Amino acid sequence: MIKEIDQFISYLHNVKKTSTNTELSYKRDLKKFVAFLEERGVNSIKEVSEKDLKDYVQYMNDNDFKPATISRNIASIKALFHYFSTENADIADISGKLKAPKIEKKAPEIMTTSEVNRLLEQPSGEGPKEVRDKAMLELLYATGIRVSELISLKMSDVNLQMNCIVCSDAKKERVVPFNATARDAIVRYLEDGREALVGNTDCDSLFVNCSGDSMSRQGFWKLIKYYTKKAGIEADITPHTLRHSFAAHLVENGADLKSVQEMLGHSDISTTQIYAHMNHNHLRDVYAKSHPRR
Repeated sequence: MIKEIDQFISYLHNVKKTSTNTELSYKRDLKKFVAFLEERGVNSIKEVSEKDLKDYVQYMNDNDFKPATISRNIASIKALFHYFSTENADIADISGKLKAPKIEKKAPEIMTTSEVNRLLEQPSGEGPKEVRDKAMLELLYATGIRVSELISLKMSDVNLQMNCIVCSDAKKERVVPFNATARDAIVRYLEDGREALVGNTDCDSLFVNCSGDSMSRQGFWKLIKYYTKKAGIEADITPHTLRHSFAAHLVENGADLKSVQEMLGHSDISTTQIYAHMNHNHLRDVYAKSHPRR
């Protein structure tokens, strides 16, 4: 069934214009599904039964897959069957009865402004690597962009005159402003860091590694873990924590949800509304602690 999976991924890439991360996610989920089926002697999508699908969901439950992981796998399977049932009249979409488990939406982890400041202060050296790290962290918190967007930035995506960056994918692009602090860090990196790192390569990525190639997602995760530990922050800080913190701090300081939605690139404002709820909870806590007649 691997050829069928590859055909589906090719469709996503060429027709749906999905991102590389989305395609990798589908492929990873569906390869596990295929491995399960092949152990049962099922080698073609035409041979898959509703019982196979039901048993696979049960298999994931029995092996303590997280509800979010099960839900994502079910979505991948549904997308696969929808594609093949549309392309081939001999294949029925038997995935309709699959139901994703309920997922409790937890409030995102938010850093305090003090923690953010401590983290951003850590890259303080004069070497090209620390100058680069400082620019990356400052820009990430200044814009709230995703780590995938951060490492995908090209030199041409940065406008230092207008203090903004352009984030784009196959479907849309958005312009996100950044503050003077981030601008200063970027300018310093471009003047004192990037050339030393990029060397003789012709890489046009804004942020490069020590070999002069584009910074990887894994590379950035490692450096944020390093600076989190160096700052003495015990919480598990990820690049997405900075994104959540950016949004929550904006809302807390009076930014309207529509503007925050545009900066984050959320297609649905309901996704952004969680930050408003968090702000309301914060205000209630402040009131409960501060009002004289409690």
